[in-house]
Amino acid sequence: MSDRFPPGFLWGAATSAYQIEGAVRKDGRTPSIWDTFSHTPGRTADGDTGDVAVDHYHRMREDVALMADLGLTSYRFSVSWSRVQPTGRGPAVQVGLDFYRRLVDELLDHGIAPALTLYHWDLPQELETGSSSGSAAGGGWPARDTAARFAEYAALVGAALGDRVERWITLNEPWCSAFLGYASGVHAPGRTDPVAALRAAHHLNLAHGQATSALRAVMPARNQIAVSLNSAVVRPLSQDPADLEAARRIDDLANGIFHGPMLHGAYPNRLFADTASVTDWSFVHDGDVRAIHQPLDALGLNYYTTSLVSAAAPGHTGARSDGHGASAHSCWPGADSVAFHQPPGERTAMGWTIDPTGLYDLLLRYTKEAPGLPLLVTENGAACEDEPGPDGTVHDPDRIHYLRGHLAAVRQAMEAGADVRGYYLWSLMDNFEWSYGYGKRFGAVYVDYETLTRTPKSSARWYARVARTGELPEVPEGPGL
Repeated sequence: MSDRFPPGFLWGAATSAYQIEGAVRKDGRTPSIWDTFSHTPGRTADGDTGDVAVDHYHRMREDVALMADLGLTSYRFSVSWSRVQPTGRGPAVQVGLDFYRRLVDELLDHGIAPALTLYHWDLPQELETGSSSGSAAGGGWPARDTAARFAEYAALVGAALGDRVERWITLNEPWCSAFLGYASGVHAPGRTDPVAALRAAHHLNLAHGQATSALRAVMPARNQIAVSLNSAVVRPLSQDPADLEAARRIDDLANGIFHGPMLHGAYPNRLFADTASVTDWSFVHDGDVRAIHQPLDALGLNYYTTSLVSAAAPGHTGARSDGHGASAHSCWPGADSVAFHQPPGERTAMGWTIDPTGLYDLLLRYTKEAPGLPLLVTENGAACEDEPGPDGTVHDPDRIHYLRGHLAAVRQAMEAGADVRGYYLWSLMDNFEWSYGYGKRFGAVYVDYETLTRTPKSSARWYARVARTGELPEVPEGPGL
């Protein structure tokens, strides 16, 4: 196998608005569900919030210069919906759009291709709870109207930036939005209603389809539209038929519930029966799946680890030990008969098993699921216990090993026929890691949260070599990169 990637392969890094921007009350921005959630006692580690995050809103030019120094050819960022459209309705706030105009211009001036994600979990709070005057209903993603609001928001951003941004992503990890936000409650808005979670999944699908149509109506035909799915690699504990059935059930809830209607124009055959004790799916209206099933120009895949499942033993009370945060409520509606197990092997600081073969399998799976559709690895990375040394350098050999193993898996998948066009490291820099607060560091760039000083780690320098040469060097033994 060659360790050389083809010319034109995109070497990127990814971030999201709430995790890095800060400036949560500036220029008309209003609270999102993550502002509310993080300010609710007990929801995040140490009560951490994204109020300041890493202050990217004010340090954007510094950060783009850092990207250029690292040799990135693309940068994946998300737009804060409530910065652009504070209530989730009505006209755009131009000063909010201006920030993203400046960001895009700065990226292009440095030869970095922007990849814009419209939604990375920060729903305007008013769309969740309704307006205080009662003039507009809420309901969040379980409410059908939210999909229509998202399409309108997509059109506003597309019209403003579509002349300069060619790569667009509608949703990031809709599974997390639906099932961690509305079933287990470990993500915003923190609800624990399995019916609401399944409704949210469908309306996120609908939002993707309607937004795709809206973007195509306002943008140049050359622009590319994708979605980023955190499709799970679900493996059975054994080849026993009961374990195989458990894996099939979780695969449908993790993957098929989204890629079914998006890629194939149909929900999985057995999904409705599996969840019949939860809902009758009457919220799926005639024409919905047709609206969801829009042609895509690429498919983004986010990968971190694998899932290992079996049929549950007698007395099991629900599928909860699944690596998605501590909760008394399952994030798998209709799957109480499934047990999760820790896959063997080394783990990251998140407790996630390191397994590059899962990324290989994922890329080959979607090569078959969507033949002819280009693939992007839109997130991949590891949280490590990073600390500056006495001289201020941050050496993170574990992350370098992780990256090399997973990039080798990407190259191996390409040799096997996967049409992978780019790779986005998660994340560019340390940031607010959702309910984990600032306790988990995924960045290639170290951030001192007291001073907000940015320091590239040794993994950043290693990745810069890869980006500039298109080749995978061996992992060095010492810190001298």
